Formats: sequence, structure tokens, C-alpha cells
Amino acid sequence: MPTTETTPSGSGGPPTITGFRVHDVRFPTSELLDGSDAMNPDPDYSAAYVELRTDDPSLSGFGMTFTIGRGNDICCAAISSLAEMVVGLSLDDLRADLGAVATRLTSDSQYRWLGPEKGVVHLATAAVVNAQWDLLARRAGTPLWAFLSDLSPEEIVSAVDFRHLTDALTPDAALELLEGAESGRAERRSDLEANGYPAYITSAGWLGYPDDKIRAQCQAGIAAGWDSFKMKVGRDRDDDVRRAAIVRSEIGPDRRLMVDANQVRDVDDAIAHVQALAEIDPWWIEEPTSPDDVLAHARIRSEVAPIRVVTGEHAHNRVMFKQLMQAGAIDAAQIDGCRLGGVNEVIAVLLLAATFDIPVCPHAGGIGLCEHVQHFSMFDYVAVSGSLEERMIEYADHLHEHMVQRLDVHDGRYWAPKGSGLGVELEPESLATYSYPDGFYWTARAETDRAEVSA
Repeated sequence: MPTTETTPSGSGGPPTITGFRVHDVRFPTSELLDGSDAMNPDPDYSAAYVELRTDDPSLSGFGMTFTIGRGNDICCAAISSLAEMVVGLSLDDLRADLGAVATRLTSDSQYRWLGPEKGVVHLATAAVVNAQWDLLARRAGTPLWAFLSDLSPEEIVSAVDFRHLTDALTPDAALELLEGAESGRAERRSDLEANGYPAYITSAGWLGYPDDKIRAQCQAGIAAGWDSFKMKVGRDRDDDVRRAAIVRSEIGPDRRLMVDANQVRDVDDAIAHVQALAEIDPWWIEEPTSPDDVLAHARIRSEVAPIRVVTGEHAHNRVMFKQLMQAGAIDAAQIDGCRLGGVNEVIAVLLLAATFDIPVCPHAGGIGLCEHVQHFSMFDYVAVSGSLEERMIEYADHLHEHMVQRLDVHDGRYWAPKGSGLGVELEPESLATYSYPDGFYWTARAETDRAEVSA
């Protein structure tokens, strides 16, 4: 896969980014229909994965963006192109200007033509930007959530690009909000470390699962301490009502049940679909229609209340979130740690959400996404919104074994990670096995496919 490396200077100065390596990593989740939904029936969860190397052999930073298979190579190519722009930067300079890399990558006039700030280039931006923050937190020896929470209000504001936001949020207003949250930081941090962060589980209700597996997953979730569950809907209304009734019968009337349509419905059909599901008392409907249609979400929200409407995993930048909030179109913002352009833009959306008093309930589940968003929600609680009210992080219980730092999720909560950095470094064995197309798994599968064709 693409790689570049300059010769370390050996000058004894601050660590400097000398190169990078990019990996196309794909996991065959389509085989068991893990991750299946109305829009994506056969996903192979994948990571376009980058390692930023420095002239300190013990210090690298890791970032990734999430895809579901084909096209992951396109993201890798974009990451390689963008990562060239950070080679030669020192970590001291990056620490002194926390917005430097994100602004540089999103402001380049020729790259902006490919977006601007959306699509493959923005996904690649997230991987490079997050790898830079991983480097800074690793160098400091702290998990990313703590690194962010230790920043001063002025430093946090300096990381944000306020272009196209000032009609809703100015730097001065953001600074005032953060200063207002300063007094309770220590207490909230202690509470987080002692009691964890609320979560809900998605793995019980992938759309391709048969009924007996749904029942078994619900029962296992209850036994493991979960009190909030999400299931996929959107393919067939009558079948969705039937399947939702199964989930509700298993989890009982007092646990939360969320439903996720994954963008598949037109507006009128989405409204009718949600109303048909009202009998199972859903806490929210997620992505009921096109993720780009702000006005449609606003109309759906007005017609299906009190069922909440949430979206955001495909909201491609901070401006999209600003519009959703200004239009009163959502009850919660579902940020994605790889769809937005990295930590800097995540901070911008957290500040917008706190301004509009909208809970942030991140999207996760794909490879690396749970690992990303735990840091963002914990930082939000400690240093930005200061609230846990109606806030939850999504959780899906697969692929975490491929991470060097293992996720700590139990009893329906995320527990604050203690390892340094972002925590998305992949195990070397996982890279060797699932790198595409030359990893051990994929070469063996190609040989099997050829043999079957020959037979």
C-alpha cells in the first residue's frame, strides 16, 4: 500500500512527521450479515487506515476512515495524497496551533474543488487529522478525551474553523460557553471515571438476522446489562412492525427501543412508516429519509412527535449540522468520527449542539467508530455541554478484537479509556490477515473462488 518516508534528521529537536503508511483493510462481515440494513444489505466493514510516522521510532499516530468495502481503495488513495501535506511538520508546531492541519487540508483550493468538505476527500481528511491528534495525545501520554478536556477554552476555540458558522455560533460565544463549563470539569471527570458513559446496543437487530437470532441477541443484551436497544427497519413496513414487536416483547416495556431506517424512505412514506411503528413505542427514528434533506427531517419531526427524529452519521460537515439545528429538524445529533473532517470539526459540532441545547448521540458500530466517538462524548460531557441528559453512545459488539487498545464496554456503559491517544491502532496480525487484496484471508478466499469456478 502507499507509503512514504523521509530520512530522520537526528537533530534532537521536537518530534517531526517524517512519513506515513496507508493500508486498505477489509473485514468479511457480509458473511454473517453483521451490519446489514435497508440501504446496505451486505457490508464488508473496512478501514482506510493511516500511520503517521515521526523521527522518534517509538512515536506514531494512527487514523482511519470507515467504509463498507468497495471503494475503500479510493479513500486510501485520497489519504495518501493528503498525508503528503503533513510530512515535515513538527509536533511542537502542531501543539501550538491546534487548527493548523485541519485548516490546511480543508482550505487547499484544488482539493476543495473535489468537495468542498464532503465526499471521499473529507473522509480522507478525517483519517489524517485524527492521526495528528492521536500523535499529540500519545506524546502527552493521555487518552484523547482527557487531552481535549485538559485544553483551555481558548485552545479549544483555536482548533475550530468558524467559516460559515457565525450566523449561529461565533468564536466569542463559543469561548463564553466553554468558560461557563470550566467550573465543573473536575467533578464531571471524576463522575465519568467512576460511572462510565451511557450507551445503547445495535447488534440485536441487524436487518438480515432471522427471528431466532434477534431473540437470542435481545436476551443476551439484557443479561449483559443493556437497557437501550436499536434495530434496523425500512425494508418492509409490515415485516418491520412484526420484527419490532419481537424485540419489544423480549426487552419489555421499560427499556428504550430505537429504530433506524438508514435513509431508505421518501418523506410521506417515512412518516407513514414511523406512525405504523408507534405501537412499539420507539424512542427515536434514525435517518428516516435522505440524510441531505434538512427540510424533510423538519417535516417528519413535526408529524411523528413525540417520537424523536435523529440523524447525522451521513451529515458531511459542520454546516450541515448547523442547518439541521437551525431548522429544528433533529432531536439529537449523531456525529460520526470519520464522516466529519476529524477532531476539529467534531469540536465545532459539539459547540453547535451545546448552543442549540441538542444532545449528541454519536453513530458507531463500524470498525473503529466506537473507539473514536467514546472520546468525543466524554470530552463533551467534561468540557463542553456538561450534560448526560438523553445522551448515549452507540455500540456494536464486533471487530473490537482487532484493536491494540481494547474497548471497555459493559453494563450498558462505555468506561473511560486509559491508554494514550485515540485508540484505533490495529493489531499487526489483523493487518496481515485482512489487508486487501494481499492479506492472508483475502488471498485464501480468492484461491477458493478460483477453484470453485474451475470445478
